Parts: sequence; structure tokens; C-alpha cells
Amino acid sequence: MARAGLTTERVVEAAADLADSIGFEKVTLSALARGFGVKDASLYSHVRNLNDLRTRVALLAAGEFIDRIAAAVAGRAGKDALTGFADAYRAFALEHPGRYAATQMRVDPEIVAGSSAYRRTIEITGGMLRAYGLTEPDLTDAVRLLRSAFHGYCALEASGGFGAPRDVQASWERSVQALHFLLEHWPSATDPGPGTASVGIA
Repeated sequence: MARAGLTTERVVEAAADLADSIGFEKVTLSALARGFGVKDASLYSHVRNLNDLRTRVALLAAGEFIDRIAAAVAGRAGKDALTGFADAYRAFALEHPGRYAATQMRVDPEIVAGSSAYRRTIEITGGMLRAYGLTEPDLTDAVRLLRSAFHGYCALEASGGFGAPRDVQASWERSVQALHFLLEHWPSATDPGPGTASVGIA
């Protein structure tokens, strides 16, 4: 029987908060139940198992993440949009480490396909990059580059990995500026790489 006052929404929100506090990978049903002052069994009326709980946290976090990014890029384009996107990404990752870790979780493709949060993420990210004139396959390549750059920077910053005296914020701003320059001068997928000969160009 469900514990009075407990709902799926409350359980998932509490799990997300716990993830921010102790780390996403450390969230368990037992730890969550202790926080509510109930036995583990009480949670099974709201989530099927630990994977279901983590998936729900990932969906919640994805929605919160893209809401912040959407607000930051609204009405902006080019460098302004990229800066807003990047700053919102970094702020979320640093302020909500557990939720951010949840957004990196691999979720069942069928669940992703039915998630409005994931659809909005694709639409907003794609729209920002199309403003640079990118189309496939360059669009996917650019998304992967930005994700790698932002994720790597945030992970290193969160772990104290930047030991040089250079101000971390200043380096971040220069990095975003460099990414903007690269996106404006994105090499065509048909361009030969350095030191290669172009073959079969019409």
C-alpha cells in the first residue's frame, strides 16, 4: 500500500535532490526510503526498481536542463545564442551535479523518442547550429564537438582539475569565443584534410 503523502513526483524529485547531494550513482532505493522515513517497499508503489527511478530522474533533469538553456537562448542568435547556451549548460552542470550526471545516462531509445524534453533539446540545439549554416552531417559533428567541449570543461572544473593560475572563467569565455569562430568557419564535409589531395570533386 502506498505511503500517505508519497507520490511518484515527490519520490523522483527527492531522488534528484539526493543525487545533487551525494552523487547520481550513489542514489539507491534504500537511501531514498530512509530520507522519507519509510521502508524500501513503500517506494515500489511509485517506481518499479532502481533503473526506473534513475530513468525518471534523467527525464526530470533533462527537462530542467533544457528549460534553462531555452530561456538563455531565447531571442538570440549566433555568438549571443552560443554564449547563452554554453553559460546555461555550465551553470546547470555545476549547480546540480547529480541532475547533470543523470542527463548523461543512456536511456532506452523508445523512452527518449516519447520525451518532450529530449525533443526540445534536439530542436533548440539544432536550431542554434543551423543559424551558423550547418546541415547534416556537419550538424551532428558540431553537436558532438560542443557536447564534448562543454562536458569536458565542466567535469574538469567540478573535480578541481584546472590547476594553472589562469582564471577559469576567463578561459571559459575564450573557449566559447573560439568555438564560435570555429562554427563560423566550419570546414565542409567534402573539404580535404590537411595534406590530402581532393579526389573526384565535380
